[in-house]
Parts: sequence; C-alpha cells; structure tokens
Amino acid sequence: MKLVLFDIDGTLVDCGGQTRRPFAAALEAVYGTAGDLPGYDFSGKTDPRIVLDLMTGAGLARELVLERLAAVRDHYLAELEATLEPARVRRLPAVVERLEELAARGDVAVGLLTGNWERGARIKLGSCGLSGFFRFGAFGDDSIDRDELPPVALERALAAVGRRFAPAETLIVGDSPLDVACARAHGIRCLAVATGWTSPERLAAAGAARVVADLAGGDLAELLAA
Repeated sequence: MKLVLFDIDGTLVDCGGQTRRPFAAALEAVYGTAGDLPGYDFSGKTDPRIVLDLMTGAGLARELVLERLAAVRDHYLAELEATLEPARVRRLPAVVERLEELAARGDVAVGLLTGNWERGARIKLGSCGLSGFFRFGAFGDDSIDRDELPPVALERALAAVGRRFAPAETLIVGDSPLDVACARAHGIRCLAVATGWTSPERLAAAGAARVVADLAGGDLAELLAA
C-alpha cells in the first residue's frame, strides 16, 4: 500500500490571487501593517511562516508576532471564507481525474501536506468540490516549518488508515522547491508539478524524483509502482 500526500496551492488549485487581500487585511488588523506583502513569495511557505517573515521583516519582535498569530489566523480565515469566489478558483489540469483514479484504488491512501491552516485548506478545496477526497493531512496549524510536516502526516495516516507508512512507501506531490525539500528531508520521493510558480528546471535542481508539466501525464502511476 502507498501513501500520496498533496500540496494545495499551485498543485491542486489556483485561487486566482484571492488570498492576498484577506491576508493583508488580517495583518493590518492585528499588527497595523501588512509589511512587504506585494513583494513576498508565498510559494511553499506555511501560513504562520508567511506571517512571521512579513512581520519580523517589518521590524516587529518575533515574540510579539507569535503571541498574536492565532488572532491573525482567525481574522484571515473569516475574511477568506467571506470573500473567496468559487468561480475564480481553478482546479488544475487532470486533478479531478487523478484523485478519482486514486480513490478507486484499494492500495493507495490519499492525504494533504500543505502550509495552509486546516480551515483555510478546507475552504479552498470545498469551493471547487475537492475537499471530500481528503480525510486527513498535515497543515500550517501543525508547524511553522514545512520540513516538520511529513512526520505529522504519517501519524495522521496511521490514525486514519490503521497502517503505518514508511518514507519509501510515501509520495509527496507539490509545485515548489520547498515541497521537494520537505520530502527529501525525510527520505520521501517528490513528484513536482510545474503548475505553480516555479520552473521545471528549478524543481529538478531542487531534487524532485520527477518533474512533470501537470498531472495529466502517466508519471504518478509510474512512481506509485516503483
């Protein structure tokens, strides 16, 4: 049996840039500034890492940022739920077909490994009908650092499926060098999809087991068989 863990933004969906405005509103409401949000690269970062980077970059003390992190989360998620327009959330190529294919197999468990806070992940996936594919996962609620999320996902898989998965039985699917890095940090293969904001060349240089343009190819099945 194999375990497949999916990133969300740039891998499963593209929200059309809709998350930046509620994120900025939350930062301004809690800290009085959004920092250099327009110039910040969100790709592969956990939500709490984004807050910490932006606010310490704006001169706030790390301790203060962490103390108010829950308030930012709650404000952001309320704004996201209120303002996210499902019509502008795009499911990326072949995502539904791949998830349906995996759901039909008895030898694969599917979960999430995402930097989104869990409620935000559910809001995004629910807006385009994908939430039902995922019973468990690791989220930005679990750690500031993405590299700490794979062990959490493996424990959640054990609780959900009743089977412990080894790194060699696990595949992470993501679109950024940070997805690749967190997989490699735990001896897990990463299938990198160039549907996000990173070139195939950079994904390959990061050490992905394979890089594909999108999930329409046959590479996911090949990696599962390996």
